[in-house]
Amino acid sequence: MRISTIQAFNTGVQGVQDNYSRVTRTQEQVSSGKRILSPADDPVASVRLLQLDQQANKLDQYDANLTAATNSLSQEEAIINSINNNLQRVREIALQAGNGALDQGAREALGQELVEREEELVALFNSRNARGEYLFGGFQSQNPPFVKEPNGTYTYQGDEGQRSIQIAGSKQVAINDNGKNLFVDVPNVNRVTTETLTGSARISLGVVEDKSAYDTQFYPNDSVTIRIGADGESYEILDQNSDPLTPPVTGVIEPNEDQSYQVRFGGVVVTLDGELAENDEFQITRGAVDGGAEVQERRSILQTVAELRNTLETTGDSTEDKLLRRDQLGIAVENLDNAMNQVLSVQTSIGARMNVIDSTLEENAEIKLINKEMTADLSELDYAEALSRLSFETVVLQAAQQSFVKVSGLSLFNLI
Repeated sequence: MRISTIQAFNTGVQGVQDNYSRVTRTQEQVSSGKRILSPADDPVASVRLLQLDQQANKLDQYDANLTAATNSLSQEEAIINSINNNLQRVREIALQAGNGALDQGAREALGQELVEREEELVALFNSRNARGEYLFGGFQSQNPPFVKEPNGTYTYQGDEGQRSIQIAGSKQVAINDNGKNLFVDVPNVNRVTTETLTGSARISLGVVEDKSAYDTQFYPNDSVTIRIGADGESYEILDQNSDPLTPPVTGVIEPNEDQSYQVRFGGVVVTLDGELAENDEFQITRGAVDGGAEVQERRSILQTVAELRNTLETTGDSTEDKLLRRDQLGIAVENLDNAMNQVLSVQTSIGARMNVIDSTLEENAEIKLINKEMTADLSELDYAEALSRLSFETVVLQAAQQSFVKVSGLSLFNLI
């Protein structure tokens, strides 16, 4: 086969260029420390590196979300602690107000403190996070959830939603609690009305002390009547038609230390004050036609505080006022206990969510470490192999250059 001078020249040039390109590429790898300089170097590894980079960006976003969730829940937990302390003080006031030695001025002073406590509670209920969002408004985070009406009562303006944030691929965590579930829908122990039908004795406000028994035994009756027996020391429970229950429910009336009498039926307890006589009748009714606040199944924290304050400010030292104050204070204490239990349940929930955040942070950190190792395996250069290859490629390049010089110098004229 005949090879022209120009063909030999071009072949030599191409060989030198190819070897030079290989040396240059290896030098770039060594200087950058990267095995893959372009997708063409390793298409499969390049795709995997792109996926790992995208996952790293997601993990960074999840970490930011985890930080935001931690900050929000930590702030909510601190606020709820303050609310619980405030409620504890209100409960102490209710117990203190039951001291019979207090005069009207002392009770009014306690009522004035309740005004301040109420204002503090409203401020806490309308707390905002670092982003300016109201914590307890549900999804309605831009407007105050609790608004004071012209009549002095408070209305909840938020909704029942609960905002969540994504902290992992298929994992979200709630970052707030709505005020309706937390501060408004508090079980009310005073969800029945009472009335003296016949006789001179007084029946107290009714208190639901056993919700399960109330739901299964009392609630289906709508109303019941307590009828005093012939000796004035026994009673029988009648249905709304004044007929004995089936099976009959009777009991013996035993006096308390203050000469009052307690009667229990269907989870409801009432106190009878005064002289009892045969056929005296007292009615307990579930709910009321007007649906008044005093018989609602749920009573908000602010409403309980307002009712307590009103009791201290308006009741005097008459026998009836003392008995009414006794009833209202007892109801307030139990409703406050229900409120604090509700707050405690949310504190427990926040603790559980914080645990989820902590475990997710650990999981994300482990994933990041694994991804970092995989990225290093795919992209980082093996310096020993690269330097050995560079040495070999340099020798090959030098040989190609020397060969090219010799071949390019050959000519037929050298033989003449």
